[in-house]
Amino acid sequence: MTTHRYSDTDVNAVYRAIYERRDMRHFLTDPVDPEILQRLLLAAHHAPSVGFMQPWRFMRISCPELRHKIHALVEQERVYTAKALNEREAEFMKLKVEGILECPVLLVAALCEQREQHIFGRRTLPEMDLASLSCAIQNMWLAARAEGLGMGWVSLFEPQALKTLLGMPEDSEPIAILCLGHVEHFYEKPMLELEQWAKRKDLQDLLFENTWNTRCL
Repeated sequence: MTTHRYSDTDVNAVYRAIYERRDMRHFLTDPVDPEILQRLLLAAHHAPSVGFMQPWRFMRISCPELRHKIHALVEQERVYTAKALNEREAEFMKLKVEGILECPVLLVAALCEQREQHIFGRRTLPEMDLASLSCAIQNMWLAARAEGLGMGWVSLFEPQALKTLLGMPEDSEPIAILCLGHVEHFYEKPMLELEQWAKRKDLQDLLFENTWNTRCL
């Protein structure tokens, strides 16, 4: 046994947060303690990043008018997405896909400007800036679950429209609208699984050895 291993209690807590994390769309209006929010943001800021570039930027949306404008952008894209799904349009429109107007804390997670200056780890894989931001969001998500708060990632928006609305630099990029707050309960399973939109794949179907599509024995 490695001496670097956490205690069984701590290890179990990490796995519990991973398995019980949910993409939440239903929120209570109770305010989030500022100290807890700060801890979540620090958890995000301690994520790994390629070349230690730390490309993440978080904008807290505190203006009610701006929140409603963001919601309108998401609603517009929700309709467009539904139409693009063709035969599943009606089914999709029944889904609750966000909690923008209900959640007490609304954040926009974005990639910073001038990312082309960061070459280390990105020369052949420039999208690693996005991977780094995703790690930061996941850190926040797991920390939120451990704190008893729900978080939802909303990606239904037209990036240029949101960028303009928030006065972002042209070479920056909004990636996620994050809804954060207290919840009445956490979904037993991912909501899209509960709604029979999709189901979790079998890990063995996704795990290969040495060459593509060669299943591990």
